[in-house]
Amino acid sequence: MITLKEALGLPKEEIAALREDLKKKIEEKKELNAYIAVDEAGEGVPLLIKDNIQVKGWNVTAASNILQGYVAPYNATVIEKIEAAGLSPFGRANMDEFAMGSSTETSFYGKTLNPHDPGRVPGGSSGGSAAAVGAGVAIAALGSDTGGSIRQPAAFCGIVGMKPTYGRVSRWGLGAYSSSLDQIGPMTQNVEDAAILYDIISGHDTHDSTSADIDYTPVTPNLNPDRKLKIAVIDNYIKDASPEVQAAYDTAIKALEDSGHTIVHKEMMGAKYDIAAYYIIATAEASANLSRYDGIRYGNRVEDVKDLKELYLRTRSEGFGEEVKRRILLGSFVLSSGYYDAYYLKAQKVRHLIKDEFEAVFKEADLILSPVAPTPAFKFGEMADPLQMYLSDAYTIGINLAGLPALSLPIQKTAEGLPVGLQLIGKHFDEQTVFDGALSLENAVAYEK
Repeated sequence: MITLKEALGLPKEEIAALREDLKKKIEEKKELNAYIAVDEAGEGVPLLIKDNIQVKGWNVTAASNILQGYVAPYNATVIEKIEAAGLSPFGRANMDEFAMGSSTETSFYGKTLNPHDPGRVPGGSSGGSAAAVGAGVAIAALGSDTGGSIRQPAAFCGIVGMKPTYGRVSRWGLGAYSSSLDQIGPMTQNVEDAAILYDIISGHDTHDSTSADIDYTPVTPNLNPDRKLKIAVIDNYIKDASPEVQAAYDTAIKALEDSGHTIVHKEMMGAKYDIAAYYIIATAEASANLSRYDGIRYGNRVEDVKDLKELYLRTRSEGFGEEVKRRILLGSFVLSSGYYDAYYLKAQKVRHLIKDEFEAVFKEADLILSPVAPTPAFKFGEMADPLQMYLSDAYTIGINLAGLPALSLPIQKTAEGLPVGLQLIGKHFDEQTVFDGALSLENAVAYEK
């Protein structure tokens, strides 16, 4: 598959041919179910868009029954930015419903398959984006990351996935799951393509009140894999990972040391606090955000109801999937009278401690190397217990709680041919160092696709 960097340098007629070739490849691999639909908006370099990002005139549904029939009336800011740079939206990527899931099994459109093993999940919630890039049926894609939803599927599908610092990329036009955690980011074939797409979508946006109004310097012209960095490894984190992930971790550490980087050994308080805080905060915000889907303003609504209460209840009961309803109920509970202080307020205090702990590590290190998931891609149905599924996010959610940038890249494959990815975590708004370190690691491990 042609890279994003190469595609952006093509003349108009070759881009048109590329688009036609891509349609054929998508049809040949339609069993992956990575695309919900192939829609064309513009004539630029084709970019796959996660189904929770607004593209004017598209039926954007967040992979939910409740939004069937809704047509986006405007473009998200990231869509305006990619079009200005010569790219154009080219299809809707499958995803977990309302970005709630780690396997793309909760989609109204059915599950997406992992391109390396159709019996395994592609990860989630940006599983369609990751599977398409990993299978060579998308040059690159946009995903969204609330608790690892870009990085984990990227790791499972053998591609690069990058979550920017919170506030660096506009959330205007992104369907909200958890507003203080969500961030749009690039999913690409390599680190340089991720840097290019990151540069295109980044920057302050007056439409978004959470957008950071700070100076922005593009990272791509300044990429330097030869920088020598101090990289922290969290010794107590790796103990809970599978042997395959631990082996990849050892490979990455040796590659970094051989490249001249300094490894610093650290410990942190443990992912159990991250998980507890995340699922309280995220579900609380989700319950508030999803209250707008009531059958009145837009999307699906049930018919033949006797009153407004029945309209609300049946529209939500029949429109939302089981995982979404589970998280709405949990969020409503932790925000309810008598429980707000005991759960939500305490979770916010823990969130502050998590942020402080990352900052303490960054006093002695430029980056942190961490697993993305405890295991490589798991089999469909293997995580039937929701709590077990939530625990699989242990390595990613702390980064969202702290608002930090992080990039997942493939390191090696297991004996079964499954990709194993690791992530590099950086300081707030220090994406340059994240990309420099990631490019150095990518060069050193020379991952074979």
